[in-house]
Amino acid sequence: MTTAEHLDTIDRLRVREFPTEPVWSGGQSSGPGYHLVPVGRTADFWEDGGAGRAEAADQINAEYGALAQALSDRWGAPQVFSLGTLRERGFDGEEIPEPWDELSNSTDHVHLWRAGEQWLVAYVARWDEGDPYLLMAGVTVIDPP
Repeated sequence: MTTAEHLDTIDRLRVREFPTEPVWSGGQSSGPGYHLVPVGRTADFWEDGGAGRAEAADQINAEYGALAQALSDRWGAPQVFSLGTLRERGFDGEEIPEPWDELSNSTDHVHLWRAGEQWLVAYVARWDEGDPYLLMAGVTVIDPP
């Protein structure tokens, strides 16, 4: 996908109704007050025996940078929100609201832009060492905890 297509996806998320119950399907998750969707991905590392991991990281980071720049052009400078402390708070038993719990378990930080009553979110996720990198985008009306 191109950066223009990523922006189109985010624009569509901004007007989509939020479900009343959490839903997870095909790498996408939505729930009361949020949508998170993959907009880009690298190849599965197990398919090539791990070769190309550095190139994949470079590629996804370039896409991430282009998306962050495009969102900054629209909405101003982002806030870079570190999720390490939030993840630790969850491990210590604190109830972390979604989508922030999911975010803190899939990445170390996100870029955030305020767009009216919504937060726009961009980040790179990877759950396990051999998994592909996913460029993710989201919209939420739930403030960061």
